[in-house]
Amino acid sequence: MNRGEPIIRPAEPGDVDVLHRFVQELAEAEQFPGQVIAEPADLTAALFGPHAVAEAVVATVDGMPAGFALFYPTYSTVLGRPGIHLEDLYVSPEHRGSGLGRALLAHLAELTVRRGGGRLEWWVLHTNDPALRFYARLRARALDEIAVMRLDGDLLHALAGVVGADAAGA
Repeated sequence: MNRGEPIIRPAEPGDVDVLHRFVQELAEAEQFPGQVIAEPADLTAALFGPHAVAEAVVATVDGMPAGFALFYPTYSTVLGRPGIHLEDLYVSPEHRGSGLGRALLAHLAELTVRRGGGRLEWWVLHTNDPALRFYARLRARALDEIAVMRLDGDLLHALAGVVGADAAGA
């Protein structure tokens, strides 16, 4: 079966249910610890709300959604330039190996350059061997000099309470 060329376009509000399904499939494929608690309404607010914090592109093949990339702007004080952080990249199983993942990344690289950016960055789970091999083929480099740190849940709220108390007493 000959497939048409992929089309990569900005996500639209009508894509949210497909994007949400892709997020769930990505989490399952990566054996992500925990459940996806985000709902389609959360994606709608993040992508299309009055205070949108992210953007997404959808890749279609023969008019059918085949993958997506969700990203948001960053800024490097060292470079003095903006960049893009890729939050999620997903290609449905039937389209893997077709070059669609590379096309999505190339699209984001072009967007980064067009916006005057100096970096396109993303995280990948150490256990995601297919993705690590794919990124290595693109000659993306792993950063050994930084560690990703996170506060969430009760710890985030506890620190927020301390900061709030400190700020109020100052």
